Amino acid sequence: MKKILIFSLAYYPNFVGGAEIAVKEITDRLGNDFEFDMITLKMDSTSLRYEKVGNVNVYRVGFGIKSYFNKIFYIFLAFRKACILNCKKQYDISWAIMSYMGFPALFFKWRTGIPFVLTLQEGDTIKHITKRWRILFVNFLYKKVFKNASIIQTISNYLANFARDMGYQGDIEIIPNGADVKKFLKNETWSVERKTENVILITVSRLVEKNAVGDIIDALKYLPENVTLIIAGSGPLENKLKLQVSDLTLDERVQFLGYVPHKELPKYLHYSDIFIRPSLSEGMGNSFIEAMVAGIPVIATPVGGIIDFIKDGETGLFCEVKNPKSIAQKVEKLMKDEESRNYIVKNAQKLALEKYDWNLIAQNIKDRVFDITP
Repeated sequence: MKKILIFSLAYYPNFVGGAEIAVKEITDRLGNDFEFDMITLKMDSTSLRYEKVGNVNVYRVGFGIKSYFNKIFYIFLAFRKACILNCKKQYDISWAIMSYMGFPALFFKWRTGIPFVLTLQEGDTIKHITKRWRILFVNFLYKKVFKNASIIQTISNYLANFARDMGYQGDIEIIPNGADVKKFLKNETWSVERKTENVILITVSRLVEKNAVGDIIDALKYLPENVTLIIAGSGPLENKLKLQVSDLTLDERVQFLGYVPHKELPKYLHYSDIFIRPSLSEGMGNSFIEAMVAGIPVIATPVGGIIDFIKDGETGLFCEVKNPKSIAQKVEKLMKDEESRNYIVKNAQKLALEKYDWNLIAQNIKDRVFDITP
């Protein structure tokens, strides 16, 4: 049984995003074949230094404060903790979740010779990512993360190109994130009684700039009064977005749910009519796939990894970036053209079920990444 040490800046239950969901879904399915330990960041004073989450032994390092410096020091504290754990466990490989986690994995490899897998799950633009490391004057070291990885696994072609641009010349396995098919398929467990004739739009997003939730709010100005919006998610822009809703006198048409546990999302998707996320950048986006499995049409922007699975007019509709009027036009098309809507939903759900089931994803990770890593 291979022993794998995971480096991940965040994890359950403190933070749950696409990368964290991916790690849990994969490790839950591969626990009989691999032993997983993880070193993550202690983000607040209430977080436990150690706990077992699913099939992963989670060790937290850091000062328990929400601070940029806490994240910086994580690199060195994680490296130190990895060396201590390795004396007892003798790991076969380490697994860095996103490129920033490549720093402790790289130092760990230099110290022990243990190879590492680099998984790219980044959602920011490549320009934004690389600019950060140039400002911090560690761009040369950042490139060494890519050049020293044994295997790089990415969730999209977009991120695979990023790895090549950073100088990686080895094997790249493009294995996307997926969806829990049983959870998100519509069934009696998740059937929700509709008490409104409104057309309900939904977005499942962190409330940050790149997810452009404000553009969906602006799009409501161009849509009939019976079109409403559910916003599932929290983030630093929440107060700003609420003020935007108030300024546009859309309070009766927009509902902020705040943070919604991942296990609760299916009922909100099945209650809704159209999923929208007009992203400015996207590594892939699990939420799109989950909406496709749930059987509601998706409106997205043709950026990053989204183009791997959204084909305009076939598995979803593309709107223009930073264009609320374009969003409104696509919503109206889905409202008025039932034949097109049904065609998109059928194709999208078929694609998601055939290619993006977590069971298939986990098996691909096992066969194409973990089992061939030296």
